[in-house]
Amino acid sequence: QVQLVESGGGLVQPGGSLRLSCAASGFSLDYFGIGWFRQAPGKERERVSCISRGGDTYYSDSVKGRFTISRDNAKNVVYLQMNGLKPEDTAVYYCATAGSKWFYTCPISATEYDDWGQGTQVTVSS
Repeated sequence: QVQLVESGGGLVQPGGSLRLSCAASGFSLDYFGIGWFRQAPGKERERVSCISRGGDTYYSDSVKGRFTISRDNAKNVVYLQMNGLKPEDTAVYYCATAGSKWFYTCPISATEYDDWGQGTQVTVSS
């Protein structure tokens, strides 16, 4: 059974850091591009970062320079290191697998992603 599980969310003060993990079971993450999305109340789900099958990384302008995506193929985990967190980063964060046709790049639209985790809440507040 294909499953993605996010972890690492929590409550952090502005300027703080969190590292989210996306662990896979039932398949190898290195065969897929992996996207990190977030969704705040009343807002659309947006892609914040992605790592392609080829290892290229992408970031939204709102997180560039603060977030870093990486993968550990041996552990079958993709990470999202989040530094310099801001209140506007508050959201539920999801990881998802890009469709198999994507190799050198990552799709922006959530509709191009197939399997999703259940999400982990990140709250940035003083």
